[in-house]
Amino acid sequence: MRYHLIAGFSLAFMAITGLSKAQQQPADPAAPVSKYSYYEAFNPLFYSKTGNDFRAASGEPGARYWQNKADYQLAARLNDKINEISGTEILTYTNNSPQKLGFLWMQLDQNLFKQDSRGSAIIPLSGSRNGTRGGFNGGYNIKSVKVNDVDAKYIINDTRMQIYLPKEVTPNGGQVKVKIEYSFITPDYGSDRNGVQQTKNGKIFNVAQWFPRMCVFDDVQGWNTVPYTGPGEFYLEYGDFDLAITAPANHIVLASGELQNPQEVYTPEQQKRWAQAAQSDKTVLIRTAEEVTNAASRPAGKQELTWRFKIKNARDAAFGSSASFIVDAAKINLPSGKKCISVSAYPVESDGNAAWGRSTEYTKKSIEFNSQKWFEYPYPVASTVAGNVGGMEYPGIVFCSYRSRGAGLWGVNDHEFGHTWFPMIVGSNERLYGWMDEGFNTFINTLSTDAFNNGEYKERPVDMHRVGIAYTRPEVEPVMTTPAGLKERNTGLLLYNKPGIGLTMLREQILGPERFDFAFRTYIERWAFKHPTPDDFFRTMENAGGESLQWFWRGWFINNWRLDVAVRDVKYVDNDASKGALITLDNLEKMAMPVILEIKQKGGKVDRIKLPVEIWERNTSWTFKYPSIAEIESVTYDPDKVLPDYNEANNVFKK
Repeated sequence: MRYHLIAGFSLAFMAITGLSKAQQQPADPAAPVSKYSYYEAFNPLFYSKTGNDFRAASGEPGARYWQNKADYQLAARLNDKINEISGTEILTYTNNSPQKLGFLWMQLDQNLFKQDSRGSAIIPLSGSRNGTRGGFNGGYNIKSVKVNDVDAKYIINDTRMQIYLPKEVTPNGGQVKVKIEYSFITPDYGSDRNGVQQTKNGKIFNVAQWFPRMCVFDDVQGWNTVPYTGPGEFYLEYGDFDLAITAPANHIVLASGELQNPQEVYTPEQQKRWAQAAQSDKTVLIRTAEEVTNAASRPAGKQELTWRFKIKNARDAAFGSSASFIVDAAKINLPSGKKCISVSAYPVESDGNAAWGRSTEYTKKSIEFNSQKWFEYPYPVASTVAGNVGGMEYPGIVFCSYRSRGAGLWGVNDHEFGHTWFPMIVGSNERLYGWMDEGFNTFINTLSTDAFNNGEYKERPVDMHRVGIAYTRPEVEPVMTTPAGLKERNTGLLLYNKPGIGLTMLREQILGPERFDFAFRTYIERWAFKHPTPDDFFRTMENAGGESLQWFWRGWFINNWRLDVAVRDVKYVDNDASKGALITLDNLEKMAMPVILEIKQKGGKVDRIKLPVEIWERNTSWTFKYPSIAEIESVTYDPDKVLPDYNEANNVFKK
């Protein structure tokens, strides 16, 4: 029996093999040499891990997903004469992980500005956006660290501090309290994320990374302790923040969260204006340009005032402080019917409707659009603060350049508040995967910009052929490179533009807007206030979008592949155009993409044909029959330039 089975199998195999050989076409000597490997592009072995109880194969959090929590009570005093912040932090850390913790890691980001920091050591002679300038030597002065009211042993290494716990924190909900007293001098320029700007009416302080923050302990890497060297931003735990910021009495302070004591820090007239603004879709001035230099615009009788703010379920907090601020505000309308408020603070140098006079309007419209489109804005206030920071995002507050105006101010406001969705709501690891917040945000900015004020700042369509030339040059790193691993000149291209354009391409040319929007919204909803990885995003888009997209992730994100499709030949069936045309395409580079063709026939008939990406699943060349009725004048590949083909020389075939 065994012999007969094998013999039968052999005969069947030979028959199939013979049939296969009979069906094979001889190699076409006219076909150009191709770099394309369909096995490499469509190899099903893409994900290195299977789903588990913590992260499901479908891309959603698993049934036993966990993350830890960090609640902060922060009290800080600003000395505006010497630019010093002195503070006390009380951290309540909750260990929701399934394992006990014998030590904690915290981030000391101000230590980047020490002259002997790792970040300072890697700044090239040509200069950098990162670090500080002018020989500044900053960093934290850690005065004391207590754990549960007892002095704790700790060590500081560059931008990390390890605290040894006298007693392990138990798993599944154990807590520990850490109290830290500290101070630092804030740099005038702090890696374009915090700084001090001098104006005619006083300094503007954009204050961030101003307290020791918890490193994330997660199910992927355990403690995330990659040092802060400047290029890579942040990976932070969620929690509740209680802020008390003491500043000179002539200052106005805006911070993450909702102000708890307006009656102590604003005049009665300003409180009335705040109440007006909370009900107004039009911008209401809280403190006018004329009032900035009027002592009566600040409460009298004290040298300092303490401003108290609260924000819940946030990953960070920042604040702006100045005597120079004009302040205005307006209501934001959210899809649920809730209201919050848009606020702007800026110096007289930035005043006017051509500049910051429209900032509150810009923020309001950006947040209303993204709340309707993706996920509702979660904070009670959205504050935009001018200063010397070009553009930087924090929960409920952003810093934007006081010089920005017009389309530039719309763009920076829209971008920085777009970061509310990535990474404030969807808390990805910016230090490793900067494209997951900058790129995703750049993508949603294109839609909000198109929608704003009937297209007031709508941009021209992107020429994807030019993108293909610039973004897929062999010397360019893949998108899936850490921010610290990118040449600084490529940061904008690879963290922002290429992933953002990639999502636009996925939406418009591959999934279609309806399927893409559902999948992208599903990703946000699944991972709101959680910590996704790239795999979680890829899996969600595939599962919710209903397509295997591994060929796309490989070509555009994982590798720096190029696209070059050629229209090689057009022949007629039996040399008769009325019987149909045989059109041959070649894929000459590594990337696979769907095909869009424009076919013009004599007599004026023009057709658009779209072929699925699956034509490249087992072919480097593809010939298909087109039902022509007359001679073909031309066949053009990607006539609208929506695919990143870098070589236009072979895109058109003319008879």
